[in-house]
Amino acid sequence: MSRVGNSPIKLPDGVSVSQVDGVLTAKGSKGELSYALPKQVELSIEDNVVSVAPKGKDKFGRSIWGTVRSNVNNMVQGVSAGFTKNLEINGVGYRAAMQGSKLQLSLGYSHPVVMDVPAGLTVAVDGNTKISITGADKQLIGQFAAEVRSKRPPEPFKGKGVKYADEHIVRKEGKKK
Repeated sequence: MSRVGNSPIKLPDGVSVSQVDGVLTAKGSKGELSYALPKQVELSIEDNVVSVAPKGKDKFGRSIWGTVRSNVNNMVQGVSAGFTKNLEINGVGYRAAMQGSKLQLSLGYSHPVVMDVPAGLTVAVDGNTKISITGADKQLIGQFAAEVRSKRPPEPFKGKGVKYADEHIVRKEGKKK
């Protein structure tokens, strides 16, 4: 039994949710998001409260129930307040810069790494070493942040590379003489 799925979602002011043909759409001040609901889960919207429940007794419906509730809650939070992911760049000569809608990273390679920023996301670079990714879609923010980090993951000896701002790098001891 899902404990996450049991809790209802209260809609904040300025957020509207509608369901048409199995597609849930949330609109708010930060944008509009849509989500295709699985057939095994039913969703009810009453008095600014959204509830999720499994349709039958099948195993998949009961297992996906809490996940659907979390995804709907992320949509509601995203269109009302938005999400932010912060990255930090450590290393001599490592830096980032915005060029229009592209993120340019200098990470010690022979060439700069240029990445297109997906639609719906806003990327800000502060002081050449801090990257802030904001938007309404939590999954898209996490995916883009992971792609940026994968260009030069932090190494365990000096901690050089791109890391999440709240990430702790476990350091290894170097060679001994």
